[in-house]
Amino acid sequence: PSLFDSPVERYLKARQSVQHFTVTQLGKCCSDADNNLLRYQYMVHSYNFFLFPSTWGVTDVEFTLSASSIQFLSHYGFDYNKFLKDGIPYMNEAQEKILHQHLLEGSRKVSSALDRDVLKKAIDEVTCWIAAAEEEETMILQDLNGYQMLEVQLVLRQALQNVWTQPLGIKKVMVKKVSPQRRRLLENSPYDCCQKELILLSARGFTNLFQILVQAKKPLVGHNMLMDLMHLHDKFYNPLPESYEEFKRNIHNLFPVLIDTKTVTKSVWKKCQFPRGSSLLEVYAVLCSSNLNPKDSTCPEIVLASDCSRYAEKKCPHEAGYDAFLCGSGKMPLQHLFSFDAVEADPSFPQYLSVLAEYLNKVNFIRGGVSSINFSGEDAPCHHPPLLVVHVRGWPGLNERQIYQEFKALCRFDVRRLSKNQFLLLSNKFKQVRLVLRDYKHHPHLRISVYRHWRHSPGVSCLLQ
Repeated sequence: PSLFDSPVERYLKARQSVQHFTVTQLGKCCSDADNNLLRYQYMVHSYNFFLFPSTWGVTDVEFTLSASSIQFLSHYGFDYNKFLKDGIPYMNEAQEKILHQHLLEGSRKVSSALDRDVLKKAIDEVTCWIAAAEEEETMILQDLNGYQMLEVQLVLRQALQNVWTQPLGIKKVMVKKVSPQRRRLLENSPYDCCQKELILLSARGFTNLFQILVQAKKPLVGHNMLMDLMHLHDKFYNPLPESYEEFKRNIHNLFPVLIDTKTVTKSVWKKCQFPRGSSLLEVYAVLCSSNLNPKDSTCPEIVLASDCSRYAEKKCPHEAGYDAFLCGSGKMPLQHLFSFDAVEADPSFPQYLSVLAEYLNKVNFIRGGVSSINFSGEDAPCHHPPLLVVHVRGWPGLNERQIYQEFKALCRFDVRRLSKNQFLLLSNKFKQVRLVLRDYKHHPHLRISVYRHWRHSPGVSCLLQ
């Protein structure tokens, strides 16, 4: 990300990243309000889902692995075996349409060489067995994983008209020799697991839960959640559009109320005098500290449900379910800080939501010209310190990287070339602009001044000439 990025430019950059990477884990935390006699209490339920792209009947999904990300997640105990072997499938609507068309056409695409070998072995076993088998006699196919169980049944039923199949447990399929009349009766049974609707339901996997969340229209809370929203759109709804405005409209239709705790905490740091936190865990620790407001007994109490008690006993930073718990739980004291003296004691959630009205649908924008992206309207105008222009004299061949290194020790600027011997500097702090203008006033090779479009723009200069 660059300070020069507009929201549109940043979206197009991030879109390329989202299209190349997959979602390995997703966390969800929801709560039930319980207004007991002592204190307003929220019982929270936190869930952690391992995900893996659906591999049945759709174009094989390719994704990139980042070595630094793998190392980072490994350090925090990420279970790659669970991700690869037991990840819940998911697909977006575009992929679902392709699968639905394949099912209508009766095509059977097997996506991996391993599945092809498993299918060939199963067909060979059944073909040898059925020649000597009596009607209603059965055999068991074992050690089938995931979609292999479905693939085997569909292929056997298509190839042999006198067999019927039925799953047994997790890794077994029963094959029965039946008459053609019996086969027709079984095919019309509402309990057949190979019906097209049930196949789609299974292939959608986690997308079914995503659709339920969309239908519920509940407030969606996240922390620094722009990339999260882009992944939700791309993986569970539809491929990300090229248009930034279309992306905003789609997200607003899916989730009409967004709360980004990063946006809210940035405002809290300005209004309240207490330590800042950079990571989500640090923010949660500060907000839930008894030192924050030790005399306030009306702040809601967060209680983990009994079946989610692991997070109460152990910190699991960067595990999706735990991060969701921190994010949702941290929102309660945030709301309480903003609502102090604004609403009655023991306020309800709608009352809390009302005091955050100015932050709703404002998602944090990292290192850019705007502080947040507004998903329910126009983005705010860019506000940042003035641009500086560096004119290089007697220092040939200087590039953007060298200019960056020149100022790095003093302060941090993003650099962009303006012309052969001119560069633009942009900072997010006014004091850094003043510092550079002062310290480089008499530099022998670099002349620095505030950028004026009418004076420094190559386009304007070309027009005047």
